[in-house]
Amino acid sequence: MKLQLISLGCSKNRVDSEHFLRQAALAGIQIVPEDNDLNDNAVDVIVINTCGFIGDAKEESIEVIFKAVEAKNLGKVKKIFVFGCLSQRYHDYLVESIPEVDGFFGAFGFDDLLEALAIRKESSALNSRYLTTPSHYAYLKISEGCDRRCSYCAIPLIRGSHISVPMEDLVAEAQFLAAAGVKELIVIAQDTTYYGLDLYKRRALAELLDKLSRIDGIEWIRMHYSYPAGFPEDVLKIMADNPKICHYIDIPLQHSSDKVLEMMRRGVTGSQTRALVEKMRSYVPDVVIRTTLIVGHPGEGKREFADLLQFVQDCRFERLGAFQYSEEEGTFGALNYKDTISKRVKQERYDQLMELQSSISQEYNLSRIGSDERVIIDSYSDGVLVGRSMKESPEVDGEILIGGDSLKSGYVPADLIGKFVDVHIDAAGEYDLLGTLNS
Repeated sequence: MKLQLISLGCSKNRVDSEHFLRQAALAGIQIVPEDNDLNDNAVDVIVINTCGFIGDAKEESIEVIFKAVEAKNLGKVKKIFVFGCLSQRYHDYLVESIPEVDGFFGAFGFDDLLEALAIRKESSALNSRYLTTPSHYAYLKISEGCDRRCSYCAIPLIRGSHISVPMEDLVAEAQFLAAAGVKELIVIAQDTTYYGLDLYKRRALAELLDKLSRIDGIEWIRMHYSYPAGFPEDVLKIMADNPKICHYIDIPLQHSSDKVLEMMRRGVTGSQTRALVEKMRSYVPDVVIRTTLIVGHPGEGKREFADLLQFVQDCRFERLGAFQYSEEEGTFGALNYKDTISKRVKQERYDQLMELQSSISQEYNLSRIGSDERVIIDSYSDGVLVGRSMKESPEVDGEILIGGDSLKSGYVPADLIGKFVDVHIDAAGEYDLLGTLNS
């Protein structure tokens, strides 16, 4: 059997996809790469792991399903199975609307999906994966679900309450990944700082990071998706003291105005948010902070948006992304607020925010010119090596591009993929940096 899996949405979905693919591969199924065009290679089964978080993601999932249906109608695919967040949230509607799909399974329909494909689950392989990322880095999902009830977020409706993965299972999975050549672990969850409260009655992220750092072969550990309320100080201490913990943190702050934060149900105030950013920079002076913000949430007037701009100006985040608020059915915001801010105003605010961040990002990158940085090489193409330092996370941040004369010094560029090299930063743009290999 030839099987192609298309994983949509976040990196947490990708981990679920890789666990499924591991079971399929152990059953002798041939895995067709995700980016293979069906016009070139027919497959027996397409499995689609869907996202149902926001409107754009839902539309993408539907488009991919219809593309698979078209391939099935042309005889290039025999069966289609769909799982993940979209089919968890809209199962009955999808079954009725797209009968060409052979099976819809929810976000937790792992066993049912395996049964539909006549795959016997290997319990001994639950802590192993079939990597779909480059072999030198991998995501490690440390918990499922979320106990937060932010006004705009549908995740608790889809994924349920927070459940931590036992520490011994995570260590076993990380050991498997390290043995497979993974050098960088990217720790993910809906809220990584909440880890352990259900199992151990304490926040145990710092303890977990320490155990992961002791695994031979793992050289970088990077944290994503933290939450500001109750942020554990011991995480900052281990980041400052442990050389394997990247001086990098992804922490969606969403806003700075007290009024908007309260309406978002974030559990923090603007002053507490500012104090946390200051504490991070105090513990780890060279920390790279990546955050996301929402513009146009109910309650955001001109004054609140001005506060947000000043917040970004003051904090000078090295990385920042933004979203325009959209109502998601079933959420607290959709049930209790009126979305009265026009699309035009939301777009104007988004553009103004990102223009400010663009200048901050460029200033930060320019400050790195002349420095020497340790870089892991992700790929090589058209005479250019593409890599990242501790300050860049894969898939979401800029890159360090290395080319020119430094590649003519006896190196075979493709041999450097997945390896660490020392790079001198020569130039910088708004997002990417240019550098040369140190001899």
